Amino acid sequence: MGDYPHEAFEDKTALAFARTPNMDRLALEGRGGLVRTVPKGMIPSSDVANLALLGYNPKKYFPGRGPLEAISMGVSLKDDEYAFRCNLVTVWNGEMVDYSAGHIRTEESRVVIEHLNAAFKDRGIRFYPGVSYRHLMVVNASLLGDDPKKITCVPPHDILGQPVEDYLPKGPGGKFLTDIMEESNIILKNHEINTIRIDLGENPSNMIWLWGQGKNPELPSFKQRYGLTGSIISAVDLIKGIAKAVGLASPNVPGATGYYDTNYLNKARYALGALDAHDFVFIHVEAADEAGHNGDRAEKIKAIEQFDEKIVGTVMEGLKKYPNKRVLLAPDHATPLELRTHTSDPVPFVLWGDGFEADEMDSFSEDSGKQGFYKNTKGHELMNLLLEKEHR
Repeated sequence: MGDYPHEAFEDKTALAFARTPNMDRLALEGRGGLVRTVPKGMIPSSDVANLALLGYNPKKYFPGRGPLEAISMGVSLKDDEYAFRCNLVTVWNGEMVDYSAGHIRTEESRVVIEHLNAAFKDRGIRFYPGVSYRHLMVVNASLLGDDPKKITCVPPHDILGQPVEDYLPKGPGGKFLTDIMEESNIILKNHEINTIRIDLGENPSNMIWLWGQGKNPELPSFKQRYGLTGSIISAVDLIKGIAKAVGLASPNVPGATGYYDTNYLNKARYALGALDAHDFVFIHVEAADEAGHNGDRAEKIKAIEQFDEKIVGTVMEGLKKYPNKRVLLAPDHATPLELRTHTSDPVPFVLWGDGFEADEMDSFSEDSGKQGFYKNTKGHELMNLLLEKEHR
């Protein structure tokens, strides 16, 4: 949800411009500030930021995006294997046109990924289908050169409108990965699924893009660290993978898509249901981030307002039955409309509920966050503030 002031929003940020009575109420009654969810020197990504919000210092615990998604998908990695996030993308004339292949439908993408799996099956490479454009590639470390940790890969949503040649994998194993990506373009460009998508005026999935590599993570469980059980409500494999990696439940919510059309009310209802069995629930919604990547001002405002009404409003109503409750409200990171990618800019946060007295924040926005009680806060510190517990 985080963003920069925009002239279309009367020189306000999207959060400040959108109608958000429920989030504003939390800010008015609670205590907050600005938080840096992405440590300096780290790439501003959802995996890093969400680990931080769960109380895990990314500098210590971040394993890479691929292995977290592998956990979510039930893919077991051997000690000598690396998992890569594999996007289906649209590349035209050597330019990254679409990081999501037009947010390709899952049933279509599954056919495409299975076709790739058949093409590469005898080369020590495995592809696993995920949701929409988000998939997984697993490869033996021996194919990646002397030191796979030194391979540099760039997320496709960071290079929209740019020549892909400038951002292909670099370092040990870089050529191996580049060859796979370029071969995928040859294999996929005339695939029946893509022919139909082009006929329908939709972006084809004519190439894969590999990034976010890593090995099996070693993360202490949330219960070990905080003495609590919990659940994560999300439609995104990455977030569900983080949940499993730290021992949190992650139910599948009907209608949760990770896009504009996600079922906000169902996510709120499942979150409240999780509190009947657990101490803690973490709700993640992707729509505002997708709107930021797409540069879509109207959808970003709509996503923020839907989140406020159907998630925050519903949850706050449901929490009335609990005499003691606390809420942390925060974007995981900023995705400014003008940049169409993530940034490391601090984002606003609010702690509300039992024991939190009001400060000078009067609304939920970046500017109001500057008036908050907390200063120079790091993302992985928020969970301790919420729970008033020391790291274990």
